[in-house]
Amino acid sequence: MSPTTILDNRALNRATLARQLLLDRAELPVSDAVAHLGGLQAQEPQEPFVGLWSRLHAFDPATLSDLLIGRDVVRTHLMRRTVHLVTAADALAWRARHDAMLRQRVLGTYRTDLDGLDLTELAAAGRAIMADGEPRTMAELTRALAEHWPTTNRRALGEMLIAALVPMVQLPPRGLWRTRAGVRNVRLAAWLGRDIDPLDPDGADLVGQALVRRYLAAFGPAATADLRAWSGLAGLPAAVAAIRPELVAFRDERGRELLDLPDAPRPDPDTPAPVRFLPAFDNAILGYHDRSRIIDDAHRGLSVAGARVVLVDGRVAATWTVETDTVVVTPLAPLSRPDHTALTEQGRELASFLSDHATDGVRITAV
Repeated sequence: MSPTTILDNRALNRATLARQLLLDRAELPVSDAVAHLGGLQAQEPQEPFVGLWSRLHAFDPATLSDLLIGRDVVRTHLMRRTVHLVTAADALAWRARHDAMLRQRVLGTYRTDLDGLDLTELAAAGRAIMADGEPRTMAELTRALAEHWPTTNRRALGEMLIAALVPMVQLPPRGLWRTRAGVRNVRLAAWLGRDIDPLDPDGADLVGQALVRRYLAAFGPAATADLRAWSGLAGLPAAVAAIRPELVAFRDERGRELLDLPDAPRPDPDTPAPVRFLPAFDNAILGYHDRSRIIDDAHRGLSVAGARVVLVDGRVAATWTVETDTVVVTPLAPLSRPDHTALTEQGRELASFLSDHATDGVRITAV
């Protein structure tokens, strides 16, 4: 395609659905799906299960739990400083590239509390506390840190240590299927048996280039602002420039340049899109700065408020919650009869998945 080709919102929507495994449920191993998606946002521990149920054929939630227990998938602070579920390989490869961003984001929240604090000294103290390999809660860590910094905000110390200075993972049973458990932290290196991959400051930003390719595979076509919104990283222009010759370029209806992998799927805009239920904070929405391809600007606030949403014809058309064994759907506008039928059917399947038994437990509220 020509670099001046314009892709309208419907074309971008169908591309996003295809990349996000939301156009057709994929026949992929769970670990491969997590890797393809570049991880799943997971600060709400049970939400990734719904995200994968909507994307994978015959998804068995026990498989994801086993991957967490087996250390093939981990829960860790990464993109945007939020907790993500990522493969162990990606955690090791990507973490160093996110270090500076993670520190800046914590400082942005606690700058007054941490002003003048020697972060190198804090990191060394944290590594010493965690050296025995035993998991610790935030409270346990901050009590130990308070012995060194008794007048500093404990929460600020803990957040900086856990989210930025010392790569950590949240241990199971946190994040296992139908399990409620608090956060216990352990060093990533101790949990996986190897340290994170170092960056070569004198070489090309190969990690950044790999991140760009992985992002476009799961979210493209996209603008560099979308890449920043997904990763939280501001320093990827050099990586984009380095691989630009291998990419194709388009424009969206707003005139923004969109980059993409040449052979990535860009389905016909008229491709039918099934009803899909998305979990809170799903990256299919949060992975973009301009989210108009999938959600109307008037409803953009839902994407950051933790609302679970429903896609109808590929766009956010409703929110959903669970009451006992019933999925309760609240449309954002009146639904057509076929859409109402399709939503009801998919809602029943979700209710059965969540309750582990056949149920007609779906209710669609009036607009």
